[in-house]
Amino acid sequence: MKRKSCPEEYPITLKVNGYEVAVFQLTNQDLTDWTYGYMFSEGLITKKEEIQSVHFDPECGEIQSIINNEIDIQRTFSQKKYYTAGCGRGITFFSMTDVKQFNKVENQKTYRLSYLLEKRSEFAKNSPLYLETGGMHGACIVKESGDIVIREDIGRHNAVDKVIGHAVRQGLNPNSLLLLTTGRISYEMLSKAAKFGFSVIGSRTAATKQAIQLAKYLNIEMVGYLRGKMAVNYTGKGRIINDIGDSEFEIQRL
Repeated sequence: MKRKSCPEEYPITLKVNGYEVAVFQLTNQDLTDWTYGYMFSEGLITKKEEIQSVHFDPECGEIQSIINNEIDIQRTFSQKKYYTAGCGRGITFFSMTDVKQFNKVENQKTYRLSYLLEKRSEFAKNSPLYLETGGMHGACIVKESGDIVIREDIGRHNAVDKVIGHAVRQGLNPNSLLLLTTGRISYEMLSKAAKFGFSVIGSRTAATKQAIQLAKYLNIEMVGYLRGKMAVNYTGKGRIINDIGDSEFEIQRL
């Protein structure tokens, strides 16, 4: 397949109530969703109503957001930062110890393996930036109706923030949603999913050992290598039903 263009990334500064959080490498698309998702994932907001405004200034490359909750912004931003791995490098204020304090998932909704593979294929076929450039990550939420919402970015964690931001803005219930991603699931990716409350996460590639340990602790089902008729279930929580007899479906014990 001939690619028509190269992926693009921009240095974009996030300011919250005038305080500079950091400069992020982002794809210049769905930035309002990213802002809501990032701030929710990092515990700066707990609901959409706490954001008063979001404004993107393309000339100076700044997202300026005003929030109206009781959070001590200066204290929060002075905490130790953890730089995330991979492309589109970002930061998180949560350590692995912090993530263990998140609420454990109670939702026991099950999914057929064939359904996950079907939605993973639909996700791949409806990712325009990846199809155009071959160099983008994507994240996808699957609703109870089967409808999908896709967001793309140069960074895998940015793409996840974008779909979480969409879900927060729309008031979607995590108990009825499935999260799919193109990227490796590392501990900070798992923390974003856990913060929102997803019970099942699927990826076309691998998960790190630290992410698997956290997922097991938080009772989250995590499935990797969703390709063709194969998958690796890293956590074995019973939410994925293998309905494809000849599939390569492995439950990995770590």
